[in-house]
Amino acid sequence: MNNARPWPALVAASALTLVCAVATGVAGSAAGSELTRGPSTSELHAAAKREVAERWRTWQAGRIFPATLPYSAEQGGEERASRVGISPRTACAGSVDAKAARTLRATGCRAVLRATYIDALQGVMVTVGVVALPDEVDAARAKSAFPETGKPVPGLRPLAFEGTIADRFTPPVRQVGSVRQAGPYLVLTTAGQVDGRPAKAVGEQRPTIFAFAAEISEHVLADLSTPRMPDCASPEWQC
Repeated sequence: MNNARPWPALVAASALTLVCAVATGVAGSAAGSELTRGPSTSELHAAAKREVAERWRTWQAGRIFPATLPYSAEQGGEERASRVGISPRTACAGSVDAKAARTLRATGCRAVLRATYIDALQGVMVTVGVVALPDEVDAARAKSAFPETGKPVPGLRPLAFEGTIADRFTPPVRQVGSVRQAGPYLVLTTAGQVDGRPAKAVGEQRPTIFAFAAEISEHVLADLSTPRMPDCASPEWQC
């Protein structure tokens, strides 16, 4: 009895074996390429976006709130506001007025960082607050809780430091506020006069003396929210 397989069957079997080998080789090559290739442009952009969202947590406090911040003087030229202190507390509740706190809670507030500055003439105090939200959409929603008209309430609560020039910077002293948003961050300000006069006791308002508050907040926001592409050669990045 002849047990030899017909020639066409042998050809088909050999071809199938070759196809399987080639497919295995291609798959192995693709997997190796995937493991050894560098990050794509979209992956780099995603990494940069994640890095921005974590800056409130990974950056040192003095980087978020520098010792001095520049602003335009009323008389022209540049002056600098000096930092009085930084709060060690980051809880969302208690950093802003209760009405605004409800909105922050609903939008997933991760932290509120605060620091107080004094202007170059040492007549105006301003507390700058960084609100960290999960993403840009939540930050835009949270922004609606704060008036864009310059009214300080509902808004950021001032940060006083006992035994310093800012020891009388309490909520009744607030005269103006501001809100800015970029990426997953809001930057809020609240400002008042160093002498501790309640806003209701102040006569004619002088909004120009508080204009620098919003300006220095823009410096803080720009530093926090401006992405930078990952540098895979730096130990700061994991690519």
